[in-house]
Amino acid sequence: MRRYDDPVEVRRGRIGGEPDTAEEGPEQFLWRGRLWKVRSVVAHWVETAPWWQSAGVRAVVGTDDGPGIDAGDTVIDRGADDLLIERELWRVHAGRGSATSDGGGVFDLSFDWSDGRWSLVGCVD
Repeated sequence: MRRYDDPVEVRRGRIGGEPDTAEEGPEQFLWRGRLWKVRSVVAHWVETAPWWQSAGVRAVVGTDDGPGIDAGDTVIDRGADDLLIERELWRVHAGRGSATSDGGGVFDLSFDWSDGRWSLVGCVD
């Protein structure tokens, strides 16, 4: 799989299953000026930020000065927000034409909850 970090525009819609049970996900996306239509969802998952790289963890294992700034008896933890960052990933099979005219490819689309942006992070075509 080739890795990318390219911004994409995504149109969400109901995908898979019956209209009342289908989940909402990427239906189409615009990448490098080309429109791709999602044919199927291969996988869907949520990832948290790499908490193991936070200042608090580095302080515990002894590779950092501490979790924050000492303000008297109070320690201000600047890395606490890192644990709340999540991104939603969708592995989709998508194509630019009909299923018979082009084989399409498998794409990893990422939605970053912290800034509300979509990115294409991987592709196998």
